[in-house]
Amino acid sequence: MGIRSTLFAVTYDRMMAKAERQGLSDLRRRLIAEAGGRVLEIGGGTGANLALYGERVELLTVTEPEPAMVRRLERHVAERAPRTTVLRAPAEDLPFEDDSFDVVVSTLVLCGVSDQQRALRQLGRVLRPGGRLLFLEHMRSEDPKLARHQDRMNWLNRLVVCCECNRPTLDSIRAAGFVVDHVERQVFPASPSFVGPAVLGSATLAAATRPGPDTATAVPQRSAGG
Repeated sequence: MGIRSTLFAVTYDRMMAKAERQGLSDLRRRLIAEAGGRVLEIGGGTGANLALYGERVELLTVTEPEPAMVRRLERHVAERAPRTTVLRAPAEDLPFEDDSFDVVVSTLVLCGVSDQQRALRQLGRVLRPGGRLLFLEHMRSEDPKLARHQDRMNWLNRLVVCCECNRPTLDSIRAAGFVVDHVERQVFPASPSFVGPAVLGSATLAAATRPGPDTATAVPQRSAGG
């Protein structure tokens, strides 16, 4: 575990505080209200979503790959959601059986995984057929001019918050076998223009679509979210 990872975990809540106050918390609340049954949250970060899960959630499991984040997450679990199970694992290599969950939640995570398509295949594997993916993510702008600006500035975003803000995440979700049934384009609060484009929505894993097994070894990478 490097110094950078530790500093990122220690400063993450403070760094996100303004965005949370200016609307990010509301977006989280709207998304998490849709979760029920057996729920998996990937890249839980410091646990910003924990207090938002309602009574419809029967079982909550949260994964996070970074040790420094896991320690902070575990402290917040004890305070906000003591029945939650926390596991250290990357989204690209989830330690669960097939069809284990009804819902997977991803908030600001798919921009930070090392292999987005592999992570999405893993989500499809652990979801039951007909299960739902709830997502709140950065995305590549549909405006070509802004998309080019994102490409130019992505190095800075990657350096500061370990995030690829210019990924075509919505297209990637569809390519992984999910049917997007609700989507809202959003502007990420309190952020520079090249980080602004975001998407909130839900997708269903088609019963006839099952991802094939992954055989390569995943390379753990910090999530940018939670």
